[in-house]
Amino acid sequence: MPDNAAMIRPVRASDLAALHEISLATGHVGADAAGLYADPLMVGHIYSAPYGVLAPRLALVAEDAAGVAGFAVGAVDTAAWEALLERQWWPALRQRYADPGQEVSPGWNADQRRAFMFHHPAAVPEAVSASHPAHLHLNLLPRLQRRGVGAELLAAWLAVARRHGARCVHVGVNRANTGAIGFWQTQGFRPLDAPPGRTLYLGRDIGPDE
Repeated sequence: MPDNAAMIRPVRASDLAALHEISLATGHVGADAAGLYADPLMVGHIYSAPYGVLAPRLALVAEDAAGVAGFAVGAVDTAAWEALLERQWWPALRQRYADPGQEVSPGWNADQRRAFMFHHPAAVPEAVSASHPAHLHLNLLPRLQRRGVGAELLAAWLAVARRHGARCVHVGVNRANTGAIGFWQTQGFRPLDAPPGRTLYLGRDIGPDE
């Protein structure tokens, strides 16, 4: 593979470590979060690994000569996905990581804030999941950014999701991550009605099979 080329392919079981690494490297408002976490798996436990394990049919990676450097993962039915996580993903993590408390404390470190999410996962607002049932997460390491790989990866994921019945999709983005918001808007995503908060929800139609 040429050094400047990126191949998009379905996720493999052997990609799980890379999913975690990319999640951490993009986990602080789109920037590297490695310095924030004692446990480097905390971010991936939420945003990438469960998809690679429980929903590999809707998980794609972008790979260049140096290895896997991006992913697009998601689910067709967000409410069903949240129920699946409750049955098959969170229980093991709750055994592994202690619940730091019933309410978020401003004194918690990054690991504690993520552990809280394992024990008390927040559902996507019903208005969002009802109008745009599918969702995805897409992240690229810096070496693949601003090269059109993100748009290509998104198009490939939308095609897979369409084949599995998705028609409308949403993403949730930290409002401080202006770079990500700009990317999604260039790809046709528009803000959705949702309660105010740190997360901005954007959505778009996928459309029927062509």
